[in-house]
Amino acid sequence: MKLQCDVEVVNRMLPSFGMKSRGKGVRAVVSIGKHLDKSSQRSTIYMMICTAKDRTGSKYKLRGNIEKFFTWFVEEGKATVRLKEPAVDICLSKADANSLKNFLSAARLADRGSDTSSLPLSTLTPVRARDVEQPKKKLSVLSKKDYPLTSNFPYSLEQLQVSYCKLSRVDMRMLSLKALRRLDLSNNHIKKLPATIGDLSCLSELILHNNHLEAFSEALCLSTLQQTLQVLDLSQNRLQSLPTQFCQLRELMNLKLEDNKLVGLPFQIGRLSKLRFLSAAHNELTVLPADFFKLSLENLDLFGNPFIQPNPLDHSMQLAFPLPLQEIASRAVASLRIPYGPHLIPAHLCGDLEAAKTCECGRVCINFFVKTAVSMNLHQVSHTVVLVDDMGGTDAPVQQHFCSLSCYSAFLDSCVQRGLR
Repeated sequence: MKLQCDVEVVNRMLPSFGMKSRGKGVRAVVSIGKHLDKSSQRSTIYMMICTAKDRTGSKYKLRGNIEKFFTWFVEEGKATVRLKEPAVDICLSKADANSLKNFLSAARLADRGSDTSSLPLSTLTPVRARDVEQPKKKLSVLSKKDYPLTSNFPYSLEQLQVSYCKLSRVDMRMLSLKALRRLDLSNNHIKKLPATIGDLSCLSELILHNNHLEAFSEALCLSTLQQTLQVLDLSQNRLQSLPTQFCQLRELMNLKLEDNKLVGLPFQIGRLSKLRFLSAAHNELTVLPADFFKLSLENLDLFGNPFIQPNPLDHSMQLAFPLPLQEIASRAVASLRIPYGPHLIPAHLCGDLEAAKTCECGRVCINFFVKTAVSMNLHQVSHTVVLVDDMGGTDAPVQQHFCSLSCYSAFLDSCVQRGLR
């Protein structure tokens, strides 16, 4: 039985000498095993602690020698074993919770003198230097020849960069790194992202710059990334669209989409209330979604998109007289904020409600509306704006929806009045 963790051995007699413990553990391998006592020729079970400074290890007898276990924080990988002789507390931390529980169970059995044949004992031998190194938190692999094919990535990694390795897919070994906060897979050949990236429950930065991505899956938008992802770089890929569910990633602060083939931004982009930096330069955007008005950015870059010249008279009309009952009911559900879901109504109706539009009058429309584009100065939504074109402009067209002909007519009247002034 071996356990890799941080260990601090605290002498309980220190306070009587006016001394304090350091209060900081060191990386160690803690083992439980038999050791042959040469004088008595009897085997005794010991706990051995090996550190980088003492790889041969210090041994502590276990049978009948444990005064108490402190296990209040065992789920956090922390526990303390209090020995009778010598009078020390062995403080364990930064351990895998399940491995720690198994280790403490073995220590209890050894203390009681249970049948040693049932104990998973280890050989009490010196450890290798790499076994007691501090956990590696950061790793960069910047060439194919350095890519680890025969060894695993260190489980303790918080930052991993694998670039210029010609990866065509994400290595599933990366997805077992539960402490990972930053994953940089830029400059590879990745075409598709596995949904299991969403299982990285600590991931706050995902860098996928310069790959061959053609889609960003709905599953990723509905995963734990909703609560953690703050930086997402999808620049220089082959994306043509983003799913409606993309705007569920509400912790996003920095989004890079430049140099793709996007023909539109997510309709409900205004839900990204924490977004502060947005770059979607050099795409195929002709108009921005109506929700764009709701953003509050620090920096915005939309340079190099083929934006249309908005004309309020150019419109598309999707209206019926009278409105279908389904449209009337859907508008009522959206306006009154009545709870809904696939357990209550068909999934396609849920999708329609998720894409509800708001008219200038404040009412909601679903599938029946008049649509046009209006010009918006981008300084309305961002403190700093990169020029939209070579002419020095900072205006861009934004979609506008009207729930009825009367609302559209009122809008045209206001445009005429503004023009007369």
